[in-house]
Amino acid sequence: MASPIAATAPYWVPALSMLMIYRRVRRNFGVQPWRPVRSGIRLGVLVLVAAMLCALGAFQPSLALGLGIGATLGALLGLLALKHTHVAWRDDQRTYTPNPWIGGALTALLVGRIAWRYTHEGFAATQAPSALTMGMATVLIGYSLAYVIGLMVQMRRLAAERAATDPPAP
Repeated sequence: MASPIAATAPYWVPALSMLMIYRRVRRNFGVQPWRPVRSGIRLGVLVLVAAMLCALGAFQPSLALGLGIGATLGALLGLLALKHTHVAWRDDQRTYTPNPWIGGALTALLVGRIAWRYTHEGFAATQAPSALTMGMATVLIGYSLAYVIGLMVQMRRLAAERAATDPPAP
């Protein structure tokens, strides 16, 4: 007898995947408000996932090359995206406008991998992870780490510039 979670997985896994994709697409376009607490939590989760991927590479050397290349490419893409991100004050709130092309390409990579996995494996994890899959995962993690850290630095710089130019209150 299957557990209720396993029996309902074909329904809620695609729904959660679509919610995740929707949120990712929404974050790629237009002016975004800066939410420091949310970004700090995101950074903590990303560091934890990156540490787990590093441990996976240490325990499965066949995946190490894919993990390393993916992390490097992701970090480089994150730095490139930061160069094309505009930060500004809008209505007394720090905001940023991400580059839609880089974020859109990474979202397409994620959607493509999810679609491939669903159509070929039906979300059943019967095979060991491949170096390509792990490389794609680390591209996204490396990108997100570099982007969040860089955005935090840019937002601190933006706040410091405003504090330096604003006259002191009487």
